Amino acid sequence: MIKAGIVGATGYAGIELVRLLSQHPSVTLTHLGSQTYDQKPYIDTVSSFRGKLDDYVCRNAPVEELADSCDVLFLALPHGIASRQINEKVLEKTCIIDLGADFRLKDVKIYEKWYGIPHSSPHLLPRAVYGLSEFERSSVSKTNLIANPGCYTTCSILTLAPLIRTGFLSGFTDSGGYPPILIDAKSGVSGAGRKAGTASHYCETNESIKAYKIASHRHTPEIEQYLEMNSDEPVRVQFTPHLVPMNRGILCTAYIPLGHTGKKTTSLDELRGLYLETYDNEFFVRILPEGIFPETRWVKGSNYIDIGIFFDERTNTIIAVGAIDNLVKGAAGQAIQNMNIRFGFEENEGLRSLPCFP
Repeated sequence: MIKAGIVGATGYAGIELVRLLSQHPSVTLTHLGSQTYDQKPYIDTVSSFRGKLDDYVCRNAPVEELADSCDVLFLALPHGIASRQINEKVLEKTCIIDLGADFRLKDVKIYEKWYGIPHSSPHLLPRAVYGLSEFERSSVSKTNLIANPGCYTTCSILTLAPLIRTGFLSGFTDSGGYPPILIDAKSGVSGAGRKAGTASHYCETNESIKAYKIASHRHTPEIEQYLEMNSDEPVRVQFTPHLVPMNRGILCTAYIPLGHTGKKTTSLDELRGLYLETYDNEFFVRILPEGIFPETRWVKGSNYIDIGIFFDERTNTIIAVGAIDNLVKGAAGQAIQNMNIRFGFEENEGLRSLPCFP
C-alpha cells in the first residue's frame, strides 16, 4: 500500500481523483486538501461520497509538510501555484503528479508567453516528465515529477500520434514538412473548473455552443511540443476549442488535407493499420471498427479513449476522431495511470471500470 494525498480535492479533477483512489486496492488516502473548505468535513462539499469518506476533513497544508507523510501527492491546482510549492527537498521525499500546467512545457519562455505569468521554478522543468502514459512509461517509472497532460492535449495527441510517430505524414507537400493539421475540439462545461464564473453558468451554456480562445488556447503549444518531440519535422496545429452544454467529455476531430501533388497517396486500410499497430495491446485505447466514430457518452466515467479514422478520397483528407472523458483520461484517470506506472502496479489497477451509460 502507498499513501496518497490530494491538494485541490474539492475541484472537479480533485473529486474525480478521490472517487477513483478511494477504490484503488493499493492506495490509502491520507490527505484531502482544500483552501476554500479548510477544516470542513469533505462530505459537506461532495455529498456523493457520504457513508464512504465521512471521517475525512479538508485541510489546507503546505506541500513541504505533506511530503513527509505521502508517497505520492496529486496537485489539482490552477496554473502558477504548483511551481511555487515544489522544490528539490519535496521531490526527494515524495512523487509529485501535477495535474496543472506548470511543468508541461519545457521552454519557460513559451510557458510565460501563453500563460501570462512568470514561472516560479524553471530550474525544475528539465526534471519533469510529460506523463502521456501510453508513450512515456519508461520515463514516468523513474521520476518524482510527473506533468500530467491537459485534457484537450491528451485527446488530440493520442488521436494524431500514429500519423506523427511513424513519419507517415512526411512527403505529402512540395515544400517539405507536414501538411497542415486542423483540430476542431469540443468540451463539456466541467473543463472550465468548479469555481463559479459567468461563462459557465447554466443560462450561458445551455442550448448553445461556442468557439473560444481561437488560435490562442494554452493547450496549443503543449500539443505541438509533444508531437514535434516525436517527429522529424516541425509541427504546427490550428487548434479551435468549443464549449458544449454537457457535463463532461471531449471530442476532437482532426483534419489533415494531403493536397493533390500526386507525390504520395494512402488508403483507409493503410491508415487503420497504422493505428492498430501503434495501439496494439493498449488497454485504454480502443480503435473503433471501420465506419463507427467516437461519441463522448461511450467513454463517460472511464479512462478509455475511443478513436475512429477515415480517409476522404474526394478531398484527399485524413479525418481522425477521438473521444475521452475530460475528468478521467483527461485528468484524474491518467494521473492514476501514471501513479500505477511509477509505483510498479498494474497499469489499469483501480481504472478497470467500464464507462457508465446512459
